[in-house]
Amino acid sequence: MTETQRKIGFVVCLVTIVLALLDMQIVSAATVPIVRDLDPAHGIDKIPWLVSAYALASAAMLPLYGKLCDVHGPKRVFAAAIGTFLLGSALCGAAQSMDQLIVARAVQGLGGGGLMSITMIVIAHLRGPGEKDSGKATNAGGLVAGGAMAIGPWIGGLLADHANWRWIFYVNLPVGVVVLVTVAFVLKLPEHHVRRPLDYLGAGLAAGFSSALLLMTDWGGKRYGWASPEIVGLGFGTAVTLVLFLWRQLRAPEPVLPLSLFKVRELRLGFAVQAILGGAMMCAIYYVLIYLQVARGIASSSAGLFLVPLAVGLGVAGLLTGPLGARGCSARTFTLSGTATTALAFALLATTTGPDTSLWLIRAELLLAGAGFGQLVGQLILLVQDSAPRHQLGVTTTSIRFFQTLGNALGTAVFGTVLARFYAGHGPGGDITGLARLTGTARVAGVQAFVDATQVVFWGGAGLMAVAAVLAWRLPKSGEGEGRSVVGGDRGAYVRT
Repeated sequence: MTETQRKIGFVVCLVTIVLALLDMQIVSAATVPIVRDLDPAHGIDKIPWLVSAYALASAAMLPLYGKLCDVHGPKRVFAAAIGTFLLGSALCGAAQSMDQLIVARAVQGLGGGGLMSITMIVIAHLRGPGEKDSGKATNAGGLVAGGAMAIGPWIGGLLADHANWRWIFYVNLPVGVVVLVTVAFVLKLPEHHVRRPLDYLGAGLAAGFSSALLLMTDWGGKRYGWASPEIVGLGFGTAVTLVLFLWRQLRAPEPVLPLSLFKVRELRLGFAVQAILGGAMMCAIYYVLIYLQVARGIASSSAGLFLVPLAVGLGVAGLLTGPLGARGCSARTFTLSGTATTALAFALLATTTGPDTSLWLIRAELLLAGAGFGQLVGQLILLVQDSAPRHQLGVTTTSIRFFQTLGNALGTAVFGTVLARFYAGHGPGGDITGLARLTGTARVAGVQAFVDATQVVFWGGAGLMAVAAVLAWRLPKSGEGEGRSVVGGDRGAYVRT
């Protein structure tokens, strides 16, 4: 490819990342008008499925997308994912009932699962042969991701209030069509013409495992008790499908997640840190917003603006890691610094959060957490890509995204359970839902108990990131890697077109 084609391809990748992240965030701000329009009587009970349908379909496709890229080349798979996402967006905009919208969200999720993961594979292929400053693209992707994360709910609310909720989905179409046309006529990526069998059974088992796990963590303690037959059954299904999936990966000629990847120290440690990062990010985002709404009485729309400092920290750190990486700082250094910075931010949240804590202090701590996350998001992807066997670049890149998704689910469930159990044991009103009905001294005691429970959650986040820092410390120093590098000359031979 020419330098101009590479730059155009890079812009296309950034736009695709924006589409992926906006659609994950944007719907949450428009649920009320959606329900009011489609099913005012019973639609409120189906709102969780608007998020779950997208997340389940997206997670289920991740392992297969990586293998498809390795077998067929990333260009055709990238185009297919974008086309599926656009089809789902059109169906969402045209939905006439909540059930139709949920099904359409699942279709959208099938394509959305590839937008973030395959985009990072394409970015890897856009590096020039032997290019050393390869972190610029990934770090810019982190900056765009941070901005999209912050403005997603705001854009959703703006469209819902001043246009129509259907434009939340229709707005994807013109942008997506331009991206699709550019991918078809500008991107020149390697294509593989040797047909190899795909492990569809393994992909199905991975989809079953991730779906059961996501449903168990989403429903447990909320819709059903943790000891209920529904959650126990989902737990059993999660364990069985996981065992069957691992058994299949040991025997399949072309596994969707080759277990041999875990023999490479950089990969197994990178996957573990990414999973922890997924849980920690949910802790920082979700439970800070809950604290602001429950303990401080801030409206949900205003609470969402507190994500802006987090996004700024993430973006600035992502921009700085590029030049610093060019001056010799390794991915190991950034991973150590990022995990330590995030652990410190959580510890500060745990020690300073109270019923009357300065909101500017909360913003500063979120800024610090974002600075830690910004050092990790792009660098972990670079770490695993530069350590992956060259013929397994696709499956390695989507695997790290898959582990982050699992970390998100487990982190939300574990921290939610800790918050609920701690409050139930120390606060009045039985559970957190009863806090809003309390008045007088009981209200004061309830808020204090909730704050104490939130502090326990933040200490849990600090502990998680401390574990991640220990894992990062075990990463090999520069020149000591065990994997087969895909950068430099070997990498260039792979991507040269």
